[in-house]
Amino acid sequence: MMGMMAGNTSKVIGLIIGTLILIACVFASIVFGATDTGWQEAIEAYTNFNGSNEHLIILTVRVPRALIALAVGASLAVAGALMQALTRNPLASPEIFGVNAGASFFIVVSVLLLTITSLSQFIWIGFLGAAIGAAAVYILGTIGREGTSSVKIVLAGAAVTALFSAFTQGILTLSESTLDEILFWLAGSVAGRKLEMLLSVLPYMLIGLFLALLIARPVNTLAMGEDVATGLGQRTAYVKLAAAVIIVLLAGSSVALAGSIGFVGIVVPHIARYFVGIDYRWVIPYSALLGAILLLLADIGARFVVMPEEAPIGIMTALVGTPFFVYIARRGFAAS
Repeated sequence: MMGMMAGNTSKVIGLIIGTLILIACVFASIVFGATDTGWQEAIEAYTNFNGSNEHLIILTVRVPRALIALAVGASLAVAGALMQALTRNPLASPEIFGVNAGASFFIVVSVLLLTITSLSQFIWIGFLGAAIGAAAVYILGTIGREGTSSVKIVLAGAAVTALFSAFTQGILTLSESTLDEILFWLAGSVAGRKLEMLLSVLPYMLIGLFLALLIARPVNTLAMGEDVATGLGQRTAYVKLAAAVIIVLLAGSSVALAGSIGFVGIVVPHIARYFVGIDYRWVIPYSALLGAILLLLADIGARFVVMPEEAPIGIMTALVGTPFFVYIARRGFAAS
């Protein structure tokens, strides 16, 4: 599959243009919202802080929120790209393969049984749940003499997601107070998160993104099919294990930080492949860039659709992602 950009020069130019768009989105995220602020105030908040509400909002709310949306969008998109390469399934993503469901389940259990309500504590509990969910899918998908296959991974992901979702719904049904406390987190949001929360998971995200770039070449080989990769001498089990660890780092950190934000991991890798083709040395950086842009735009939109209130960002990504999901599914069925 050839992308719209054929040569490396055009792909580099595309990255530069995308980076400029990303910077513009970050500035827009800092400036636009329920409280009127401008470019001048955003700059003065750092260069000439006067203690006004506008400066405080920019420093303590808008900037952390923009950076969190950037980091989460990039991480979810790269995790989705690796999942789609690993399983050769166009619908593979953290929310489909049990990562989001695992994190949500552990958060709900921690609130109900341990009476934990702090978002800073949610980070590590959600991270643990996401890691366990992803590990359960990987282990279930590798059971059997025939080894791992894309079909087994997909089935394992669907089973783990259904299991965790059922437990979560059951617990919420039994405890209305638990539902009230974590409903906003379950819907997915970057609002109300502090910069310290991002910094606590940022090392995992950066390591995951760096490792994703490192394994791009073997992922290219694996994406051609396990038989082909084995025939070319690749130790596919190592590549799959490395990809699984990276997915846990990226998706687990994102879900723990911002809750269950769907569709970014599905939609963005397809858009990236439309631009640069199937070479994951380009798909991964483009996915990171486009994922960050998408989530920043979704967060800006979430501030205005129900003003003066805010909609959860997960609802905004669902509005964009659901038609795209149906399109991909229909195209997949038509191809089969």
